[in-house]
Amino acid sequence: MDLVPKPDQVVSAAGNVAHKLLYGGLADLRPMPRTLVDEGHMRALYHYRPQPGADEQGDPVLLVTPLAAPAICFDLRRGCSLVEHLLAGGRPTYLVEYGQVSFRDRSLGMEHWVEEVVPAAIREVSAHAGGRPVHVVGWSLGGIFTLLTAADDPSLPIASVTALGTPFDVSQVPLVAPLRPLLNLNPTDGRGAITRAYQLMGGAPTPLVRWAYQLSSFQKLVTKPLAVAAHLDDTDFLAQLEAVDRFTANMTAYPGRTFGQLYHRFVKGNVLKTGEVVLGERTITLDSITAPVLVFAGANDGIAPVGAVRALLPHLGSAEEVRFEIVPGGHLGMLTGRQARGTTWEVLDEWLDEWSDRPAAGPAKKPARKPAKKAAHKAAQKSAKKAAPRKAAAKKTATKKAGGAATEEPATGTDAIGTNPDRRHGSGGSRSLAR
Repeated sequence: MDLVPKPDQVVSAAGNVAHKLLYGGLADLRPMPRTLVDEGHMRALYHYRPQPGADEQGDPVLLVTPLAAPAICFDLRRGCSLVEHLLAGGRPTYLVEYGQVSFRDRSLGMEHWVEEVVPAAIREVSAHAGGRPVHVVGWSLGGIFTLLTAADDPSLPIASVTALGTPFDVSQVPLVAPLRPLLNLNPTDGRGAITRAYQLMGGAPTPLVRWAYQLSSFQKLVTKPLAVAAHLDDTDFLAQLEAVDRFTANMTAYPGRTFGQLYHRFVKGNVLKTGEVVLGERTITLDSITAPVLVFAGANDGIAPVGAVRALLPHLGSAEEVRFEIVPGGHLGMLTGRQARGTTWEVLDEWLDEWSDRPAAGPAKKPARKPAKKAAHKAAQKSAKKAAPRKAAAKKTATKKAGGAATEEPATGTDAIGTNPDRRHGSGGSRSLAR
């Protein structure tokens, strides 16, 4: 709103205030209709019903939520919902969520999601969609779950993997970097104050999780009253604020063992940066991922800054293709902010079209697993590459690669969808870069 409001701005502002007072808000928070198709321990798989007049077509999309964050991250509000957008395009859309975490779930570690929840959801989606391969899309920690799952079992029927706002070098996260010297003071025997606290509480409680998320956008939190006053005439802006407030209010807790793994290994040890993660009795190597991978970073993301996300790229040398995009927005905004409708979602649409209607990468049933060995991973990668079918259609001009671009700064442009829509990143061993 202008410093001296125009008459139409005054009318709009008055209408917004009256609507909020009379109806309690401006945002249309109705969830997209969905049906439960499978469930298990800490796993609920939903299929979103097609919109009237829109027939489902193409390979299915599975949305993987992070722990602690509510599944409404993908269905924030009508008009600004990734689920609604996918359904409008006729894509079969599914979502896996985990329910409320309680004290009895304190013994669950990350391996429960990487070995059980996400793989089971992928197989069930493939079966429900008639045996088609699945585009797996994970946001934040959901992206870590997705990538580790794809690395742990390359035989899963995965068409492509998309990770949004997924940090792989936490030393570059502004909230963590100043605390690293303090984290190193915690005894190595695992009996420090932080360890004792989450063991006693059974994990990270909901208020702590909510506070940590709000702290990541502290500046916006402080200036929020001014922003509201300046945008009283902007219905879409005010509706978005309401939807984000609802999202933050519905944060949940972390299970104790999972929180311990995140603290000791990812925050304190920064193991994701190495490309190898030990879960249970075996090592998961990100270099085992053979499916195409799309990686998004938010230009203003305080939880997963561009550098922290970019650290993933060197570990994707075996992926059939790797694409890296920097898009506007913070941690949630890059996924389902108002600008995401013309940036992130358009890039995702292009990616899903590019890698759809191809044979599944492997059988729907998971083979017996053995402890991961590096040599076995390399052999699996080579055989998967030989078996992978070539794309029938030529790539669009806008999706050509720039050789050796993985170490370059992304190009910028005001007219671009992302700040680097024409650039792919990966190692010279990637099949797509070798073409």
